[in-house]
Amino acid sequence: MAELEVTTIQPVPKEARHGRVRDLFTLWFSANMQITTIATGAILGFLGLSLPWIVVALIVGNLIGATFMSFHSVQGPRIGVPQMIQSRAQFGFIAAILPIAVVLFSYVGFWASSAVLGGEAIAYIIHGGVLLGIAVVFLLTTILTIYGYDTIHRYQRYMAWLFGAAFLVWTISFLASGSLTAKDLAQGGFQWGTFLLAVSIPLSWQITYSVAVSDYSRYLPADTKAHTTFWTTLSGTTIATVWMMLIGALLTFFSTKLDQVTAIGTLSGSLAWFMMLIMVLGVVAANVINSYGGMLCIDTIVGTFKELGRSQTRRTTLIILVGIAGGALAVLGQGNFLTNLTNFILFLLYLAVPWSAINLVDFYLIRHGNYDPVSFVRAGTYGSVNWVAIIAYLVGFGVELPFMDSVLYEGPIAKAMGGADISWIPGIIVAGGIYYLVMHARTRSSVAATPSASPPA
Repeated sequence: MAELEVTTIQPVPKEARHGRVRDLFTLWFSANMQITTIATGAILGFLGLSLPWIVVALIVGNLIGATFMSFHSVQGPRIGVPQMIQSRAQFGFIAAILPIAVVLFSYVGFWASSAVLGGEAIAYIIHGGVLLGIAVVFLLTTILTIYGYDTIHRYQRYMAWLFGAAFLVWTISFLASGSLTAKDLAQGGFQWGTFLLAVSIPLSWQITYSVAVSDYSRYLPADTKAHTTFWTTLSGTTIATVWMMLIGALLTFFSTKLDQVTAIGTLSGSLAWFMMLIMVLGVVAANVINSYGGMLCIDTIVGTFKELGRSQTRRTTLIILVGIAGGALAVLGQGNFLTNLTNFILFLLYLAVPWSAINLVDFYLIRHGNYDPVSFVRAGTYGSVNWVAIIAYLVGFGVELPFMDSVLYEGPIAKAMGGADISWIPGIIVAGGIYYLVMHARTRSSVAATPSASPPA
């Protein structure tokens, strides 16, 4: 019988460290082998690019984004705390609420977008309403998340084999069925602006996972090799995401009228119910990430004002609250789903990029992985507010504005480039650069001002 996890944001002590690094492959593979990933790939199919350029954009975007994500994954075994609470070392104990609140919003948004598609899949199976389907997604996700870290890893491990086998058979059947003709695949062309936008979509998908990735590596032994953690994370998330997003793009060549759930059901014939079940299980695999991360974010925010101990009751309550919020948003956001998903993913990219740059610069270039885990849950060492990080974050976001291409706002540079959205490039360079230059100088000054323990003879 699986035990319920009680740890939330507290550092994982060395004696409690356990697990196998290869489980990172199966976790991120399973989390991406699902219908929301397919729906995101469909966005690329509607951009007007030819299939070869869609494939290139998928590979390039996913590899760049997954590289950032995998560098964050390395932090888990080294520090032993969840991902977002690490922001206290960069932003300060209180000011870290800023990026954590943004991430909490993203968890609820992704929970809702996945639940809509999971609800549609369940409705397809039982010929019922989507609302009932969303309720089923809520129930399954919440129960699994309450059991916690080990159970989540175990579920994703088993599902990796099931998802891989099911989608391999389905993909071969789809490609061999003749549903796509040479004429279909010859559609589209190439424009630099459109291609760069296409790269940004899978890139943003991966970078938004950066806010969660240490949550699932923090229990690993502290001596876990960094390169093994990096490559198992990168390979698991990239293989699954490129595969599923390519299916989504191909489905738009098959039909521009059918949504992704209906298209897969139509192409699956008598096994449609089985593929719908696979998609529901995939949505649960994705939404446990959102429920678990959302719980950790809320606990971190509350823990800013009151030191918290381990509590199963508090964990359960927060997990249920995240599910209720995501479910309510799913019910409200069913219409115009694909457009809403596009805007949401790009919006998150704008906000996640500066944080990721600051966090990685601090870990790899400023502190070189040396942190005091206890100070993440107890105010003192890292101060209340670090204005360097706040300014770097806001300026990093600000320099993204001219390069943005979204429904709400199109920057002048993006417009001049034919709709290309490369805002992540200046966001990374500026936010990370400002933080590095100021904090590196501050660190050197601090070292120079510290009296030597052994005065020269």
